[in-house]
Amino acid sequence: MDVTTMDPESACTSQPQGSLGKGGGSLLSGRGLGAALGPRGKHYVCGSIAAFTNIVVTFPIQKVLFRQQLHGVRAREAVRQLQRDGMRKLYRGLLPPLLQKTTTVAIMFGLYEDFSRVLLDQVPTGSGIPELVTRSFAAALAGTAEAVLTPFERVQTLLQDHRHHGRFQNTPHTFRTLLSEYGVKECYRGLVPVLIRNGPSNVLFFGLRGPIKEQLPEASSRAGHLVNDFVCGGMLGAALGIMFYPLNVVKSRAQSQVGGAFRPCGEVLMTVWRERGGSVAMLFRGAHLNYHRSLLSWGIINATYELLLSVLILEGS
Repeated sequence: MDVTTMDPESACTSQPQGSLGKGGGSLLSGRGLGAALGPRGKHYVCGSIAAFTNIVVTFPIQKVLFRQQLHGVRAREAVRQLQRDGMRKLYRGLLPPLLQKTTTVAIMFGLYEDFSRVLLDQVPTGSGIPELVTRSFAAALAGTAEAVLTPFERVQTLLQDHRHHGRFQNTPHTFRTLLSEYGVKECYRGLVPVLIRNGPSNVLFFGLRGPIKEQLPEASSRAGHLVNDFVCGGMLGAALGIMFYPLNVVKSRAQSQVGGAFRPCGEVLMTVWRERGGSVAMLFRGAHLNYHRSLLSWGIINATYELLLSVLILEGS
């Protein structure tokens, strides 16, 4: 299989122009939008819109999952906690993931493209370095860059944790409190598990989505490509969500603490492990819901991204 399968435009956007040309411009106003954004900007814009769509749809599921990760409770108990909190608080904490995800997914796709282009230009012809290696490094760099936005995950954790409902009112208030009482460092609590998670997961996502889509039935219509992109992204997201689930548990536990010493990842993991009786099943409690949420989330993100990218490519041509 050719190593260029990591290229998002060639891997998962192989829709025939004829199938997208009819009515394609109606999806985005302004026929010159694709040309105005340029070859670089379109990846950032498509990633951001895709993430926005996903967050609005899946946020309630994420809140149930968060309660399971933090407290080790069953899904029914987590739902009951949300019911006791009331409908007014169902979307409490929406703004941080909305800001964080729309930006990080834009960075994920956009910087991956930019880093890939820069690195490939720097590799001498005939160097023998496989393109797959270069693109993997670009994906890891993009994932590392995403970690700059860890404070949004930090604030989201505090706003979703019912133990902090009385202390933190909303996103701006939480940021002000953390910065004024603890400093910038407190906003980056949980940074290490985020870094460990982001780089490898990006490498696997960009490296495998092309080959996975190639194994799906060939699509000849816009709807067919949309379904394939959803399946491709959903399968990868679900698998990676399970693979890196313990890191998310460690991140949630670390970020639920306000003030005090910064504990190493291994120490936090061992604390959770002991509290849950040394049970792998308890450590992965909530993983089944995370699987389905990731399946839906990354299916939406990948399908929306590829659809918008196809439209912008046609408008820019």
